[in-house]
Amino acid sequence: MLTKDNLDKLRKDIVFTEELSGERLQFHSTWGIFSPREIDEGTRLLVDRLRIAPTDDCLDLGCGYGPIGLYMARRAPQGQTLMVDKDFMAVNYSNDNAERNRLTNAKAILSNAFDHIDSSLRFNVIASNIPAKVGKEMLSLILHDARQRLKPGGRLYVVTINGLRQYMKRNLNEIFGNYEKLKQGKSYTVALAVNK
Repeated sequence: MLTKDNLDKLRKDIVFTEELSGERLQFHSTWGIFSPREIDEGTRLLVDRLRIAPTDDCLDLGCGYGPIGLYMARRAPQGQTLMVDKDFMAVNYSNDNAERNRLTNAKAILSNAFDHIDSSLRFNVIASNIPAKVGKEMLSLILHDARQRLKPGGRLYVVTINGLRQYMKRNLNEIFGNYEKLKQGKSYTVALAVNK
């Protein structure tokens, strides 16, 4: 059985600093949020392939404590970055991490995928480390909604486990009319689709 001291330590924020594709960011996280102690392999693979212009408006779909969204906000200082997650703790930590890293162009809101995002917003870039277990119904909603929310020429970047690689290829080709595999790692694949 854990002592009170052990339990108190577990309740404290997990604090770490990471360099993501040349951007140094500080993060606080907690148990119960995805990959709380370090940036996971899929997120790293995705971030290394993102191409962000300084004026891009960006969306991080399923933000967790914010690594993808904060990276995009840092790379697009003249744009706005919205981060969304269905977990209220993830939203709180993303907002706190944006403030901690002095990223005034980033904010997080509670939303189940696109359900609670202002329907008038359009993005240059949407990026997501899509959980494998969301189910094909949710994946279909995410991909169709992403296309509707991208500006002309906007880009959707996704990283998925390799087991979903063919599903993503088929569905991105069907919905966007194009698909590009940017990188396949040991466990994850990063794909790109453009709203032409």
